[in-house]
Order: sequence, then structure tokens, then C-alpha cells
Amino acid sequence: MSETSQQDPSFPQATLDLPLGQRIAKAVEHYGEAEVVARSISLMDGRYEGEEFLLYVGGEHAQGILNGAPVLYWPELWGLRALQHVWSDSAISPVLTSLENPAWRVREMGCRVIALRGLPAVDELLVLASDGTPRVRAAAARALGAVGNPEDLDSIRTFTKDPVLEVRRAAQQGVEALRSRFPRSR
Repeated sequence: MSETSQQDPSFPQATLDLPLGQRIAKAVEHYGEAEVVARSISLMDGRYEGEEFLLYVGGEHAQGILNGAPVLYWPELWGLRALQHVWSDSAISPVLTSLENPAWRVREMGCRVIALRGLPAVDELLVLASDGTPRVRAAAARALGAVGNPEDLDSIRTFTKDPVLEVRRAAQQGVEALRSRFPRSR
């Protein structure tokens, strides 16, 4: 652990080892849910929210950054991941914007949050059918199954023609999810 983190008596060091959901619950106890959501959105926007908050959302990985590892896209990703555990509709627009992030891991997580939160983002997800990263295309196909409507079925099927097997499988999962949500769809 860095000396900086050890000097911060308000951060419970044992929290670093907890799974993300438990770390976010501790952050909510410390800051309140609205503040955790606001700070998560701020991270997604590339702002700095302090060492303590980074440790809550990033755990041991954040400690590495605080010790000098490259920041890259990690805080943006951690902000999105936190939104799997806390939520406010104020996060809708930032989550949709995350689909345009240059880092593929951020775009992929954006798809996951959209699916989990049931955000109306069919058009935004369809744009990702041509994303250069197969994992992003696969996440978009799954998310379409979670948030699409029966009229989107043909659009999801376009992913079944992807050259990458993982994407085709995800597309089939999306089609099956859509059919289970709307049993009368074709």
C-alpha cells in the first residue's frame, strides 16, 4: 500500500480486498448513494475524485495506480462498474456516452450497464455492430436482447453473421433473451 493511502485514516484498508459490490456498499455508507453516483459519473467524465474514492471503486487495482501504474482508462471503467451497484437516472446520458469511449473495455462495460439497467439505447447499441472489438460487439448484442423490442429482432440477427464466433453466440443469446421477454415475437 502506498504511504498516501496509509496516511488517510478515513479509508478502511481492509476494504481493498472486498468484492466490488461490497466496496460500493461501504462507499455508500461513507458518502451516501447520491454522492457515490455523482462521483462515479465524474470518473467516467475523466475527472479526479481523490484517492479514497478510487480505492473504493477500484480496490487493489486502484492502489496500483496510486503507486504509479499507468492510469489509462481504468477510472472511467470503475465509474461505470460502480453503476452496476448504485444508480440514479442522472447516469443515463453518461452511460450512453460511454459507448463512444476510445477504450474498448469502457464501451463493453457501457453495454453491460445498459443491459442491467434496462436503458433505452437500441440505436446506440446497433452502432456497435461495426465496432472493431469483438467483445464490444458481443456485449452490444447481449444488451440488445435485454433492452430491445420485438421489432429489433432482425437488427440483433445482423450480429449472427459476425465473423467472430463469440459475437455470433452472444447474438443468439440476445435473440433468445428477446424472445423470452416477448414470447409472441417470431
